[in-house]
This record gives sequence, structure tokens and C-alpha cells, in this order.
Amino acid sequence: MIDSVLLQQIINGLSLGAMYALLALGFTLVYGILELINFAHFNVFMVSSFIGMWALQWLGLSGQSTVLTGLTLVGTLVFAFAVTMVSAGLIGVTIERIALRPLRGVRGTAAMITTIGVSYILFNLILLTAGASSENFPNPLPVVRWNIGGATLQLREVLIWSIALFLMVALQLFVSRTKLGKAMRATAQDAEAARMMGVDVDRVIVIAFFLGSALAGAAALIFGLYYNFTSFIIGYTAGLRAFTAAVLGGIGSVTGAMVGGILIGLIESLGGHFLAVRWADVIIFGILVLVLVFAPSGLFGRANPTKS
Repeated sequence: MIDSVLLQQIINGLSLGAMYALLALGFTLVYGILELINFAHFNVFMVSSFIGMWALQWLGLSGQSTVLTGLTLVGTLVFAFAVTMVSAGLIGVTIERIALRPLRGVRGTAAMITTIGVSYILFNLILLTAGASSENFPNPLPVVRWNIGGATLQLREVLIWSIALFLMVALQLFVSRTKLGKAMRATAQDAEAARMMGVDVDRVIVIAFFLGSALAGAAALIFGLYYNFTSFIIGYTAGLRAFTAAVLGGIGSVTGAMVGGILIGLIESLGGHFLAVRWADVIIFGILVLVLVFAPSGLFGRANPTKS
């Protein structure tokens, strides 16, 4: 019989892991095609959490005061996720079009450094407009609990798992079975060869940025519903864990990002409880260093020659 405390931490870890997996997919989609670490992704996530909060507030929700049920709850969540994901996707496309496309032919680290600059722009835009205080995130979810082996499973966790699983499966099917997905895989393998075969590489890159950023938007709304707050600082804490998840799973691998996210979520939850919260970061970023040194291709990645 699994100890109730252990089971509770596994439940918590799976919820965190679902969020990290969605965020990690954004890193892996862009890197798989451009071999670029998009550090602006950290704060696309942060900005999206505010967009999700504003979308819920626009519906008249505030704090914990309004609890919804039935079709009203479903409609509210669909609206919030749609607004947040589309807005995040458009932010990602704007970043690619304005800041990164002009640098596509430039060798070296110019593009990566540019994403750091864009990240700081997003960071300071929210800091200047929304302020430095944490914001109370509207949460329309009713408090429904089930007792499982001495642990508590809430409706919140079930919804988070269901939404994250749906999005991850949908992405996997899109990449593996659709024409655009095949174009993305061809571009990731060899962009010039794909272009000669008639693939619109620019379009593929835009789709990758849109999808990756949209998934960051979904992760941001999940973050708000799970923790019931948002702040201008959340991008770095969650983003670094998601980046570690992408590296652990094999950056560039969709499956790896999913598995890596779940593993990092479990490590954070179990390590934080059974050791100490301050040790969770030591373990997580220790894993990042070890993977980069001893297995840079990660669990599911493969070592490819550097693209010229």
C-alpha cells in the first residue's frame, strides 16, 4: 500500500509536471526547427498568466468569490484557455517576425541574445503596467475532493491533468499525422532540403512559434488556477524548470518534453516534501548540469550534427 503522504506528493507532482511539460514543449518546438533556445519563452508564459487573469476578470470573476458549475464552468474555461492561448501564440509570432526573422541568416549567438532582450522587454512591460505586487487569480473551480488511499484528489487536479493530456496528445497527433506536422519534421531535419521540396519554411517556423507560445499560454492559465496568484516574476522560476525538463527529455523531442516535464514535477514535489523546499532547486538544476555534461541528447533526443 502506497503511503498516503507519498501518494499526495505524487498527485501534486503530476499537476506541476503537466504545467512544466506544456511549457517545455514550447522550448522543444522552436529548438527542433531553428536550434535556438528561446529565452523570451519564459516571459511569454508570465505575460500569458496576466492575460488569463484579465480574461476571467472580464467575465466578472474575482478572487475566490465566484464558483461556477456545469456548462457555465465549461464555457468559462474554454473561453479563458482560448483567449490566453491565442494571445500567447500571437505574441510568439510577433517575436519571431520582428525580432528573430531579420537575424535568421546571422551566425553565432545573436538570435539567442535577442530573445533575452525581448524577455526583459516583456518582463518590464508587465512590471510597469501591472506593478510588482502579486495578483489574486480568479478561480471559478468548485471545491470537490475525493479521498484516495488517504490522499486528497481535487477536481482542480483532474481538470489540469485532462486539459494537459488533451493538448499534448493533440500536439503529438498534429506533428506525426498532419501535412503541416510532416513539414515541421522535415524542416527540423534539414531546412534547406525541405525548402527545395516545396516546404514553406517561413510558414513552418511561424507555426512552431505560435504553437509553442500557445502551449505556454495554457501552462500559464494552469499555473494561475493551481496556485491562485500570478506575478511578474513567475516566468523565471517556472521557465527554468521547464527548460530543465526539455533538456532532460531531449530538447527537440516532443515526447521527451512531455516525459521530462512530468519527471521534473515529481522531483520538485517529492524532493521538496521529503528533503526540504530549498533542496528541490538543488536537485532540479543539479540534474540539468549532469544531463548537459554526461547525456546532452537527453532521454529521448538524439545527437545530430550541427546544422550549417
